Amino acid sequence: MSLSAEERAIYEWQMWVPGVGEEGQLKLKNASVLVSRVGGLGGLVALELAAAGIGRLVLAHGGVLQPSDLNRQLLQTHDHIGKPRIESIVRRLKDLNPRCDIIGVPENASESNADALVAQADIVVDAAPMFQERLALNAAAFRACKPMIECAMHTLDASVTTFVPGKTGCLACYIPEVPPTWKRQFPVFGAVSGTAACIGAMEVIKLITGIGSTLQGELLSMNLSTMQFRKVRLPKRADCQVCGAR
Repeated sequence: MSLSAEERAIYEWQMWVPGVGEEGQLKLKNASVLVSRVGGLGGLVALELAAAGIGRLVLAHGGVLQPSDLNRQLLQTHDHIGKPRIESIVRRLKDLNPRCDIIGVPENASESNADALVAQADIVVDAAPMFQERLALNAAAFRACKPMIECAMHTLDASVTTFVPGKTGCLACYIPEVPPTWKRQFPVFGAVSGTAACIGAMEVIKLITGIGSTLQGELLSMNLSTMQFRKVRLPKRADCQVCGAR
């Protein structure tokens, strides 16, 4: 498979990035990525990946659009309120990149569907607000030996890390079960979600192309109130029920 003349014209500037070139762009074109929840955080991950020329996106997001979604879910429009979110997501991404194969799944990740979702992609991006979804996706990614980029935010804090089976620990090393006090609704600015999303998208791009260094084994923690950024090592736990034996 090669790049078309149109693709060369579209991606010319990013192919100038050292280490990318046409070979790196072909790697992006041949790659597939699953994004779990395509809202304020995952939606911008998907948007950046579609813009970068990812060949295939598998997008899992259930429910209908609510008015309160519109402060951060940039793939939605006001006239879509009350309609399935995934319809607007797929349409907007296709408008940006009609060459991208986009599979919209109108349901959220769960223990019952996580393996089937992960099987459709090379790399997993977890942007779900609920820990039940996150832990189910984490376990499925490690069963399938596929990298997972974990993106999260709350209030004015955001974080990103990359888990790679056989090389790093996993989400269950640090959050083995659903926190009992976690709530579905929490304070959020779209710009905070977007900060984590752009870094998460770059983690995907770096994993695929091989440029730069990723956050494997490290958590990038960002406080956008004080603008303090720090990286914390995330050692693997030998007693982890998901990755401890790997």
